[in-house]
Amino acid sequence: MNPVRVKICGVTNAADARAAAAAGADAVGLNCFPGSPRYVPVAQLEQLAAALPPFVSPVLLFVNAAQTEVAAALECVPHALLQFHGDEDETFCASYGRPYLRAVAVTGEGALLDWENRFPSAVALLADAPAAGYGGSGKVFDWSQVPPPLARRKPLVLAGGLTAENVAAAILATRPYAVDVSSGVETDVKGIKDPVRISSFIAAVRAASQPIGP
Repeated sequence: MNPVRVKICGVTNAADARAAAAAGADAVGLNCFPGSPRYVPVAQLEQLAAALPPFVSPVLLFVNAAQTEVAAALECVPHALLQFHGDEDETFCASYGRPYLRAVAVTGEGALLDWENRFPSAVALLADAPAAGYGGSGKVFDWSQVPPPLARRKPLVLAGGLTAENVAAAILATRPYAVDVSSGVETDVKGIKDPVRISSFIAAVRAASQPIGP
């Protein structure tokens, strides 16, 4: 199988951004939702994005943000991918002319395919556990509810309670394009990453991506 990409989400400081990149992360998520404990104010976005080397993508995460808020964030990080977790419709998500991920709460076997139909312009869908709010529960959902790769039309980014200990099983069960982790690589403080946990997580992903057999 192709190497599974890794996104370290909820990064709040430059040191953690550098640690994620050094460990081999493909993308780093910056949370622009004021209701999150991992919120990054617009004034800090440029600094965090500047800590990333070339070919490590910044991803800006929004939940029901106003158009002006998304535009202000993109002024700071114009090369960022976008990620939408709220009630945004496809017209809103596609209106910025930037590639975007659409987060999906997986509530049953048909949920992912339904969202593929609703968001044809999304570059990928991010599958997460259902939550009282808008994702970020840190809980694992039933991976059997993810359709097999041949039934999917879009790349799948798997999220929801992933850790170094369970990510290999998650990859085997769902065959995603990428995995997304936040709380699974943190210290006891939300928003502060543990470099050792980041490295262990990425190593587990890389090992699970290796071909099986001779």
